[in-house]
Formats: sequence, structure tokens, C-alpha cells
Amino acid sequence: MPDSLADTPPQRGPGTRCTIPPRSGAAFRLARGQHLTVIDPEGEQVADLLAFAADDIDEVISSGRSLDYANRIYLTTGDALYSNRSNVLLRIVEDTVGRHDFLLTPCSADTFRILYDEAEPHRGCFGNLAHALAPYGIGPDRIPVAFNVFMNVTVDGTTGELAVRPPLSRAGDRIVLRAETDLIIGLTACSAPQSNNFAFKPILYEISDET
Repeated sequence: MPDSLADTPPQRGPGTRCTIPPRSGAAFRLARGQHLTVIDPEGEQVADLLAFAADDIDEVISSGRSLDYANRIYLTTGDALYSNRSNVLLRIVEDTVGRHDFLLTPCSADTFRILYDEAEPHRGCFGNLAHALAPYGIGPDRIPVAFNVFMNVTVDGTTGELAVRPPLSRAGDRIVLRAETDLIIGLTACSAPQSNNFAFKPILYEISDET
């Protein structure tokens, strides 16, 4: 792909705001009790978020468990993101948008080949997450369905058809999640055209020690 892809940014201390450039990703540690704030600085930009238990990477964020226990597909303030072992990894403590997706898998080179008919596809969020998480011993086959922050997916009540709509997030909107255990986080500025209303923008994140 002709556009360059950023490597994982260096680790930053609590309170530092970091930028994930368009169509790239990052990975970092998040300690129990710390807060992760994900910010859409320009509006209508999705961020794919993964979480792994730091002491056992076989324990990973689970779309199925989280939606099952919430009994709905749209998660927001007060909701928990569960692991495949039914433990709470993250809890949403603030959300200025209220619409995120937890159904669709991270976009990949295959996504762009199959859905967008691209002959030389971008590696997508899947590839960016795999690249960023590799230093933590997390390979591509461990990457599950991500919590797609700010992604706006609607479901037809009759046919069940999924439709990817422009995100509802506007410049400065955010979601804040509290870590309920020590975690390894993967986070992207999403690469799929339709998910981001056909424009690619950065994502900001900040780690704080608020309790």
C-alpha cells in the first residue's frame, strides 16, 4: 500500500495525550484502576479497541460475553466489557456519544479485497493491531472482534441486515474506560472507508490514574 503505516508509539506516562495517526495502531499497558480516554479529535472517526489480561493473554475481550450479559448490542456508560472467561476487563465510566459497535470484526486486507475490490489492499485495523501487539507476544490468531469505539452500525429489525453508517461522534467526543485488571490494550485509528464516512483521521488517547 502506498501510504506509510506508523509503528507503535513509545510508551507514555499517565496524563500524557498520545496521537494515533490515520490508518495506524498502537499497543500499551493499562494498570488496574487506571482510566483510558479515547478521543475523536476531528469527528466521525472509529477506533478499534482490544484488551488482553496482562498476566495471561489467553484471556481476551469478548463481544459475545459482553453483549450477552448486557442483553443489548449498544453499550455505554456503566456497561462492562467482559473477557472470554466472564471477568470484567474494562468498565465504561463516561461516554459522550453512546453509539459504538461490538459486532463487526476488525477490517483487514481481506476486508478491502472482498468488500472494496482493492487489488493492493491496506492491512487495515487487523494488520495494525497484529503489528502493534506483536511485542507483547500476541499473534494475529489471537485477535478477536474488537470494541469499535464510535462506530455506528444499525440493524434492520425485520431482516437483521447490518448497515455501517457515519459515526455520530463530533470533534472532541470521548469515551472513558476504567481497567478492572492489569491489561494490554490494542487501539487503532480505523482504516475502513465506510466506517469513517470515507475520510481518515487520527485518534487520541490518554491514560490517567483517576480512581
